[in-house]
Amino acid sequence: MPHAVPTRRERLEHFLLRLIQQPGADQGHTRDIRFLLGVLKQLSRVFQAIVQTRLFFYDAGILPRFHLGCQIISVGNVTVGGTGKTPVVEIFARELRDAGRKVAILSRGYRKKEKPLIQRLFLGQQFSPPRVVSDGERLLLDSEMSGDEPYMLARNLPGVVVLVDKDRVKSARYAIKHFGCDMLILDDGFQYQRMKHRHEVVLVDHTNPFGNGHLLPRGILREPARNIGRANFIFITKSDGHSDALRRQLRELNPRAEITECRHRSCFFKEVETGARLELAAIAGRPVVVLSGIAVPSGFENSVRGMGARVLACKRFVDHHRYRRQEILDVIDQAAGLGAEMILTTEKDAVRLPRIENAKVPLYYLRMDIQILQGYDNFRECVDRICFNESPK
Repeated sequence: MPHAVPTRRERLEHFLLRLIQQPGADQGHTRDIRFLLGVLKQLSRVFQAIVQTRLFFYDAGILPRFHLGCQIISVGNVTVGGTGKTPVVEIFARELRDAGRKVAILSRGYRKKEKPLIQRLFLGQQFSPPRVVSDGERLLLDSEMSGDEPYMLARNLPGVVVLVDKDRVKSARYAIKHFGCDMLILDDGFQYQRMKHRHEVVLVDHTNPFGNGHLLPRGILREPARNIGRANFIFITKSDGHSDALRRQLRELNPRAEITECRHRSCFFKEVETGARLELAAIAGRPVVVLSGIAVPSGFENSVRGMGARVLACKRFVDHHRYRRQEILDVIDQAAGLGAEMILTTEKDAVRLPRIENAKVPLYYLRMDIQILQGYDNFRECVDRICFNESPK
């Protein structure tokens, strides 16, 4: 199956990610690449100085942290890339909603479509309200205008308000004033210091906790790993239940945080167009094509193989790729030519797919949730402990 033709920006992003995502992936390159990596290393030192100076200004009170009189829980990480944050945010919001709280998720809306430049210049971001992805009753924006993760959260969480804005202090005030929210979840909020958080929940990917140890752009760290000492709760995601070495490392970085291990659990497949449900066992032995545009596609591809599917081809796009209709029609045609019975993708990809009616090869996305492995018997206990100060049984 021929590969999609990526844009110049996508090619550069894919190349750099290969160099910085995994320890040792930057070895054995030409002199020119080694020079580039040296430049990136110096830039990462500058970036680290900026990050640490900014934190010092907030801690010293030179830059203000706003107190909004509402319980705020931040869910974030110290790295870029997929740590499995969105399913954790979803379960927090669902459990809090079911406990009777009026919940709002505040997101930056990564890679959302921006307003026209002239509107941003003359009206200013500070005077425009946040984008309301969901008012708790209706979906009001699509994934292009809201960003992939906010749209996915809004679609899966009726009764939960989802707002998007770079200025999340503004979003928080809007949620409290217009929707009466009494519980705010700050999506990807560990680096967002303008708002006082009651709890800092930080996710660490068991399969690649801190990359090569360097900060951006030389590595995948947003800030030094030692800064995880700010966290109240640490979730080891994508765990296999045997994270003793990582637990010891995290305990050295943060002696006081509660550490919980969890993993992503596959639930079922859903057809993109009709919403028809397909059990996991139904793909065993069947020929499929795998389509993805996520940070670490190999994990999803291997999970499909682990379910017994006969993977004919893997169609990879870069993370957050906005699919064009013709691209998907080409994938469908190619899958049909290979004899595939279905095309399997992730839920994050599904929200970026154009609508294709009566496709000759149906597209399904994998629905996943989070399973607690160590630390609590279930996620309900975990949420009770974090949000309502109830001790684990």
